Amino acid sequence: MTANDDERTPRASQAALGAAAAVETLEAARAELAATTLPLAVPEVREARQWVRESLAQLDDYVIPRYRSLDAPLLAVVGGSTGAGKSTLVNALIGYPVTRAGAIRPTTRQPILLHHPLDAEWFDGHRILPGLDRIRGTVSDSPLPAHQAGATPDAQAITSLVLVGHAAVPQGIALLDAPDVDSISDDNRRLAGQLLAAADLWVFVTTANRYADAVPWRLLLDAASRDITVAVVLDRVPAAADEEVRTDLQAMLDRQGLAEAKLFVVPESALNALGMLPEESVISLRQWLGALAADAVGRAEVARRTLNGAVKAVSVRLDGVAGAAAAQNAAAHDLRVTCVAEYEQALSRILEATRDGALLRGEVLARWQDFVGTGEFFRALEQNIGRMRDRVGAFFRGEPAPAVKVETAIETGLQAVILDEAANAAENVDRHWRSDAAGRELLGSEDLSGTSEGFDAKAAAAIRSWQEGLMEMIRTQGQGKRTQARWLSFGVNGLGAALMVVVFSMTAGLSGLEIGIAGGTAVVGQKLLEAVFGEDAVRRLAQQARDDLHTQCQRLLDDERERFLGRLEAAHPGSGDDLARYAQALRHLAGAA
Repeated sequence: MTANDDERTPRASQAALGAAAAVETLEAARAELAATTLPLAVPEVREARQWVRESLAQLDDYVIPRYRSLDAPLLAVVGGSTGAGKSTLVNALIGYPVTRAGAIRPTTRQPILLHHPLDAEWFDGHRILPGLDRIRGTVSDSPLPAHQAGATPDAQAITSLVLVGHAAVPQGIALLDAPDVDSISDDNRRLAGQLLAAADLWVFVTTANRYADAVPWRLLLDAASRDITVAVVLDRVPAAADEEVRTDLQAMLDRQGLAEAKLFVVPESALNALGMLPEESVISLRQWLGALAADAVGRAEVARRTLNGAVKAVSVRLDGVAGAAAAQNAAAHDLRVTCVAEYEQALSRILEATRDGALLRGEVLARWQDFVGTGEFFRALEQNIGRMRDRVGAFFRGEPAPAVKVETAIETGLQAVILDEAANAAENVDRHWRSDAAGRELLGSEDLSGTSEGFDAKAAAAIRSWQEGLMEMIRTQGQGKRTQARWLSFGVNGLGAALMVVVFSMTAGLSGLEIGIAGGTAVVGQKLLEAVFGEDAVRRLAQQARDDLHTQCQRLLDDERERFLGRLEAAHPGSGDDLARYAQALRHLAGAA
C-alpha cells in the first residue's frame, strides 16, 4: 500500500461514515414525511400535498440511493419537448439505433436506460427509481431503422424501465431516454418529471423553433433552483440561423441563472436510411459526456452538486409542508373548540333546567301533588300501616305507587330536555363545521345535525341509572338505627321522589334550598327529608345527586360530541414541528456536504 493509499483510506472511511449518517437522517425525515397527513381543506393544501408526493419521490428515486452509492455511475436523463428529437439524439450518441424515433407521438412511453455492460450491476436492482420494474433489453445484431428500434409504444408499459447494455456508452455514465415533458399523456408527463428528478445531470433537448416555449423553461428554472448540472441541446438549427439562435438562447440561459449550462447545437441535417443523424453533428456532446465519464473527480463533483441541490429542494418543501401541517393543526383546533363549546353549553342548559324549577311543572308537578296531596303521604306521616294498606291496594288495582309515577314523570321530562339540547348542539356544530372548508371536507355528505341513532334510549337508561343511584344513596344513608324506622315508613321510592324534587329546585347550591313551586308543595319533601336524615345530610344527598346527574349528562354528551371529534382524531392533523426540524437538518446536511 502506498502513502497516497494510506491517506485516501481514512478519507474514504470518513466519507462512508458521513454518508451513513446522512442516510439515517434522510430516512428519518422520509418516515416523518410519509406519516404526515394533510386531511383538512385549508388554503394551499393541494400544493402542500403535492410537495409531500414530490419529496417522497425525490428521496426514494434519487437522494437516498445516491447517498448510499456515491461512486455509482452518473445518470444523464435526456428530456425535452414533444418532437424535439430526444430519441434520435440518443441513437446518434450511441452510433446505433437503440431507441425508437418517429413522427407518431408519443414514441417514448417505456423509458430506456443505456449503460456500459460493466455498469450493469448498478442498474439491474432497484437502487434508483425503485417504483419501476426492470426489463433487460437487447440490441439487434442487424441494425434496424430508428422507427423500428426499441420497444413498441405501449400505453401499459410506463411502469417499467428497459435496461440496455452497450459498449458505445462510456463506463461511468448512463443515458436515459425519457418521455416528453409536454406530452399529451398525463402519465407520460408525470413519468418524465419523475425521471428528471432522479437524474444526476440533464441533457435537455429543444429545437430552434421551440427553445422559448414555457414548459421547457419551467423545468430549466427548476433545474437552476436545484443547482443541477444541465446540458442544453439546441436541435435542428438551420445553418443560416445558427449564430442568432445560439446567441439568443445563451442570453436567456444567462438571465435565468443557467449561465454554467453547457450549450450544444445540432445543425439541421437529413437522416440516413436508418434514421440516424450524421456522426459529426453530435461529436461535441459525445466528447463532453465521454470526458465526464472518464473523470472520476468530475463525476463526483457533478453528483455532489446535484445531490446537494436536491436535498436543499426537499428541505424547502419540508418547510412548506411543516407550515401546511401547522395550518391544519390550527384549523383542527378551531373546529375542536367550536364543538367542545357547543356541547358544554348544551350541558350547562340541561343542568340549569334541572335546578331552576323548570322540570317541576306539568306532568312532574301533577304527579308530585298526587303523591303529597292524595292521602298516602300524610297517612304515612300519621301511621305506618297507612302506607302499607295503600300500596297493597294499588298492587291489586294494577296501579303504580304515586312515588313511582313521580320518578317516571321526572324521567320523561329530563329525557326531553337532554334530547332537545343534544340535538341543538349537534345542529350548531354541523352548521359551524360546514361553514368552514376544513370542517366541510371532514363531514362530507353525512348529516350529523341531529342526535345519533338510539340516543333517546341511551338518555332514558342514563336517567334510570341516576335514579337507581339516588335510591341507593338513600338506602345507605338510612342504615342507621335511629333513622331506619322513619325511612321505612315512607319507603325508598317516596324519599327518592322527594330528593329528586329537592334537587330540581336547588337554586343556591349548598348555601340553601329555595323552592317556589305550586305554593310550596316541594317544601314538604324537603322538610320530610330533613326530619328523616337531618338538614346537613339532606344537603349532602342533594349535592351528591346533582353531581351524579352532571356526570351522567356529561357522558351522554361526550359520546355525542365524539361523532365530530372522532373525525378529527382519525384525520391525525399534526403540528409540523418535527418536519420543520428535519428541514433544518437537511439544510445543514446539504451545507456540510
